[in-house]
Amino acid sequence: MNVITQNFGPAPVPLIPDSAPFTPEQRAWLNGFLAGLYGGAENASIPSAPPPPAEDFPWHDPTLELEDRLALAEGRSLPRRLMAAMAQLDCGQCGYLCQSYAEALADGRETSTALCQPGGKVTRDAVKRLMADVKVAPAAAPAVAKPRGETTRLLASERLTGKGSGKDVRRIVLDLSGTGITYEPGDSLGVVVRNDPTLVEACLTRLGARDDDALREALSAERDIARPLDRTLDLLAGAARDAREGAALRRLADGEDGAEPADADLLDLLEAFPSARPPLADLIASLPTLKPRLYSIASSPRATPGRVELCVGVVREARRGRMRDGVASCHLAFRADAVPAYTQVSHFRLPGRAETPVVMVGPGTGIAPFRAFLQERAALGLKGRSWLFFGDRHAATDFLFAEEINGWKRDGTLQRLSLAWSRDGQAKDYVQHRMIEDAADLWRWLQEGAHFYVCGDASRMAKDVDAALRQIAMSEGGMTPDQARDWIVALARQGRYQRDVY
Repeated sequence: MNVITQNFGPAPVPLIPDSAPFTPEQRAWLNGFLAGLYGGAENASIPSAPPPPAEDFPWHDPTLELEDRLALAEGRSLPRRLMAAMAQLDCGQCGYLCQSYAEALADGRETSTALCQPGGKVTRDAVKRLMADVKVAPAAAPAVAKPRGETTRLLASERLTGKGSGKDVRRIVLDLSGTGITYEPGDSLGVVVRNDPTLVEACLTRLGARDDDALREALSAERDIARPLDRTLDLLAGAARDAREGAALRRLADGEDGAEPADADLLDLLEAFPSARPPLADLIASLPTLKPRLYSIASSPRATPGRVELCVGVVREARRGRMRDGVASCHLAFRADAVPAYTQVSHFRLPGRAETPVVMVGPGTGIAPFRAFLQERAALGLKGRSWLFFGDRHAATDFLFAEEINGWKRDGTLQRLSLAWSRDGQAKDYVQHRMIEDAADLWRWLQEGAHFYVCGDASRMAKDVDAALRQIAMSEGGMTPDQARDWIVALARQGRYQRDVY
């Protein structure tokens, strides 16, 4: 078969000629594959997307509905059926990936069925049904190990959102002087945090343990008191002296609709069920460990030497008559002065060649790694083809890093900028809508070897962007739904479709 070549930089990229004996959709798929193969050859020594698994996981697709995923896993082993019940985002919020969480449940190393945050109640219920008739011996719980990290000094916590915004998003700046912490654009920063001291003291009061300093430290730095697990609810239910409280706790543990208090933290449970007081040691052991929080780094070391910057959305809301603070976001925004931290090396990387087109989709705080990418390119003086999709609620108050982004657009560091504001018009406008509007151009970039990156909300935005990408493959590439899915899988396996979602 003869091919033609088209130059998009130093190396020619082969293209399938129109006269070749392929359908239009087959030709489009092959052109995309060749563009990625030739455009990405320079990255052979750079970690990118993880290699495809040897075992086929057809359900590992976040756009599939739960019932469809479970049907694809029918007849497989219990770990694989449990995996199919997960949200398929590998976001890491549970402390595992979808596959490893399922395997830990199946062999008893993990006992909580409620760790998949993006999957929510539907995943929790499905996992419980799958586990109902399975008897596994729980493995011994590991001792709580203090996360390692080098102490950084907090230099700034500056609000990025404007006056009148319904969001409080902060630029957090940490000083790396005197540490051995290094990073590259695309990496994440692991931050070791502490619980809200006011919440800790309130829990100690309810437990009658205000003088117990060891317990205070455990609740402050070792255990997650904002999100008790179902095993904590089971323990409290078994200890409840009041039968009605015990029954209510079991309803909560079973995830029944309407069970209250919904989304309870430890203090909510202690206040709502005063007769439920198990031994303190058992109560503490039932709580999840307080894990470090991972944040996508929002800076390039070439642009900000000796510092690392984050883009943090502050979580704070009133519930049941008191303010509930996000553990990590409020610690960084309001309380911390020194923060133990470490680098989590990521596959999320810019292409090795500046000539390779780059498409970045990062609404809200998902802008973080793309600010790092653009800082890096600006510091190196690179003016190649780059395209940013950004969105939030209001242009006037929620355009994060607007001055920098507009500056990069003016000087050519950023070639294209597509914006979506969900509350500025009568219809809600999101980044996937901009993608569909620019489908022809976006398809051409991808056919010319562009790397496509997504960062942000795992439960909705990432799914919507993935669905838009498939729609573009069908409308512009003439593919069937199955062919579009295979094309996206091929992009990911070439390291050209990368996601950093949470």
